[in-house]
Formats: sequence, C-alpha cells, structure tokens
Amino acid sequence: MSERLSFDHFFEEGDDVTKPVLLLLHGTGGRPADLRGLAAELSPGSAVLAPAGQVSENGMPRWFRRLGEGVFDYEDVVKRAGDLADFILDARAGYKLTGRRMVAVGFSNGANIAAAVALLRPDALTEAAAFAAMLPVPDPPAVDLSGTRVLLSNGTQDPMAPLPSTEQLVARLRERSADVTVHRHPGGHQITPEAVSQARAWLSA
Repeated sequence: MSERLSFDHFFEEGDDVTKPVLLLLHGTGGRPADLRGLAAELSPGSAVLAPAGQVSENGMPRWFRRLGEGVFDYEDVVKRAGDLADFILDARAGYKLTGRRMVAVGFSNGANIAAAVALLRPDALTEAAAFAAMLPVPDPPAVDLSGTRVLLSNGTQDPMAPLPSTEQLVARLRERSADVTVHRHPGGHQITPEAVSQARAWLSA
C-alpha cells in the first residue's frame, strides 16, 4: 500500500476501531514517529497515520517552504496543503478508513499544515489538535467550515508562533463557522502536560 501513496508514511491500526484515527504531523526537522508517544497519551488504542513532510530546509523535513522565521511562502502552503489533503483521501481509501473519524495532531510546522488543510480542504480533514500553530495563509477562501472542530494550544511567550498570528487563525476559523477551542499556557514553543490534558478531553467530547 505505502508505495502507492504520495507521502512516505507509516500506518498502524489501533486496538479500538471506534476511536479516532490520528494523523500525526511532525514539526520542522522531525520524523513521522515523533508524535507517536503523544498519540498514545491522547487516545490510547487509536490507529495512527504518520506521513513525512516533503520539503527539505537544510536537510530538515518540513511541510512547506518558508522565506524566513515565521515568514511563509503562501503559494507553497496552498500547494502542499492540497497535496497532503489528496494523500489523506487516498490513505482513507487504501487503508479502508472511510467512515472513521480522523483527527490531525500537529506540532509547530505540523500544526500549521494541519490548520492549512482544515481551512482549505474540509473535504479531507475536519478535525485538528494543533499545538503551537499560527495563521498559515493570510486570506483563506470563505469555505463553510461549519462541520470543522479545531483545538489550538499556544504558549503566551512563544516567539515562533506569536499570539497575534494565532488570534488571526482563530478569527479566520470562526468567521467560517468552525468550532474552535482555544487553550493558552504561560510557556513558549512546546506542548505542556496541561495542553495534553486539554486535548485529550477535547478529543473525547
């Protein structure tokens, strides 16, 4: 199966098919397996689908190009979000996941691509738990996201995902009728134990 899909990835079926399939999206320089431990904390027994970012920045995998720290190549964001959305749809069919709930879990750059897919391609992804995300595209199209749920967890002292950009992401999602849950912690660019607890509760709601 894997050789027929467009992203390098791994898929592991869970012990409980009634639980959501978690789409794990690593941060810059990460690997598909990086968030496996987080997935086990959020939803033990869930299946996991973990692709690898296809952009290389000095050898570090990413999900889309950037022009500088926090300065994104927006055209590339849109293209890469479309590519990932197509992969999700193909993987759903290939692994017989149609009809099962799928939730993206992303950190940093992985959270940004999760937000981009949620904003641009609700046909592929309608739920995301995004840790340390910021607005990935400045003016996403006015797509109806009334069936979309997003959890955004951000540190108030995060210099890599500054709060004004995160607040713009919250606004763009809510303007499109998405159900947005906001969690703030006093730290920086990280996933805190409280954030994990909040995400676990959000997943089970």
